[in-house]
Amino acid sequence: MKTQRNWPKGTTAMAALAGVVAAAVVLAVAELIGAFFTARATPLFALGSTFIDFTPPWMKDFAIATFGTNDKAALFAGMGVTIALLACVLGVVAFRKWALGVLGVLFMGAVIVGAVVTRAGVNPVDAIPSILGTLAGLVVLRLLVAPLWRLKAWPEAPADQSADDGRPATSRRRFFAAAGITAVGAGIAATGGRLLSAARSNIAQARSAMQLPAPAKAAAAVPEGVQSPVAGMPSWLTPNNEFYRIDTALSVPEINAADWELRIHGMVEEEVRLTFQDLLDAELIETHVSLTCVSNPVGGNLAGNAKWLGLPIREVLRRAKPLDGADMVLSTSIDGFSASTPLEVLQDDRDAILAIGMNGEPLPLEHGYPVRMVVPGLYGFVSATKWVVDLEVTRFADSKAYWTDRGWSERGPIKTMARVDVPKSFAKVPAGKVAVGGTAWAQTRGITKVEVQIDNNDWAEAELSTEASLVTWRQWSYQWDATPGPHYIKVRATDGTGEVQTDQRADPVPDGASGWQSVMVTVQ
Repeated sequence: MKTQRNWPKGTTAMAALAGVVAAAVVLAVAELIGAFFTARATPLFALGSTFIDFTPPWMKDFAIATFGTNDKAALFAGMGVTIALLACVLGVVAFRKWALGVLGVLFMGAVIVGAVVTRAGVNPVDAIPSILGTLAGLVVLRLLVAPLWRLKAWPEAPADQSADDGRPATSRRRFFAAAGITAVGAGIAATGGRLLSAARSNIAQARSAMQLPAPAKAAAAVPEGVQSPVAGMPSWLTPNNEFYRIDTALSVPEINAADWELRIHGMVEEEVRLTFQDLLDAELIETHVSLTCVSNPVGGNLAGNAKWLGLPIREVLRRAKPLDGADMVLSTSIDGFSASTPLEVLQDDRDAILAIGMNGEPLPLEHGYPVRMVVPGLYGFVSATKWVVDLEVTRFADSKAYWTDRGWSERGPIKTMARVDVPKSFAKVPAGKVAVGGTAWAQTRGITKVEVQIDNNDWAEAELSTEASLVTWRQWSYQWDATPGPHYIKVRATDGTGEVQTDQRADPVPDGASGWQSVMVTVQ
């Protein structure tokens, strides 16, 4: 009678672990070799960027509403869990049927390579890290499952058989030793790749050493009283490291300013090309402008105010001479993102600029270094292109931008909005005089009134801080005689045209959220 040979206990779990370790090797080897290629050639960034490209608007809104500016970290965490689960499956498949496991690994490698080579600004040669990483992972998977096959082929050892005499115990030791050493090696390789990539890049150092030219037209002096007196209010001028960041770039593009070039073409009489030196030599202007993300929910913090230095885009368009019939400029980032901006907005007197400076220093890398667009009055998805390298003068009827192609509106004028910054929702405050403070904005129209409502009582007018300009936000304050118990604080603003902020709730899709914010506090 033929002896029944069952898989020893725990073999499947070890096969799954082998798959996870092999996947770690794929990513680590690609990270290490990718240090000599573009950062967008590494699998995690390529896969993540591809995922973002195909993300439906509702999922993007959910991610931003849930995780805020940590949405990219959440994406990486989700990708890590997904990759680990797929690796477990591939490890088990490879253990049970090696040929199917090889096909699975090669298929995943092909998906990674496809994600890499389809990224903007990536050359076919940038697929090399992913290809070599996949091959390394396949070799490691083979080395790790081989001891498990010996376990599969060997019957359970008798209870009185010593570990030295029994093949299963020896194979297990070899497996865990090999898996542990390989995992540590993968970690070292990945860390080395990051350090090597950082050492090879001198973009951050070049930015730090850059001296911005003095503007031909300095920003108007900020008047006294722009800051609300309420304790805990955000600064009227948002520091660079606190300015919100929402974009589609998982890997911040690193662009050598000396190599940067902007092409202005399309429906123009004359194609224009600008270098970074051209911008440095031009008559630059300074201007305070508040920016707002279209994904900002009612009462959200995806808005900021900064002093920008740059060249008016209208001057560039004047050189290019747009043709009759053109009504839009399609701006494109080096990473493939694009935005559709109405042509007339870039030609009027609102000082839309090609910005090279932010709050007195060169643009931070994550905010568009070396050059980005800053356009007052429009949500960023149709105007604030970072790392901009191309301006195509065209028509809305002929071209679609990144988010317009995904169901968002073509034009994105910023809606009138007011929020409560102090006290925070669900805060507990003492009875008596309570200082309430907040921020309101209606870029290009200005804010002329802010009103506060406690529970369902009459609206009361808040005290406005000094207005710096029509394109910056405006802070406000209100003294509330608070009585014990739970209360709701509502706020609404009136813009410079006399229009009162609507109470009609609307989701960010397709052209920005609307409605009144309501904050619940408990008075003790």
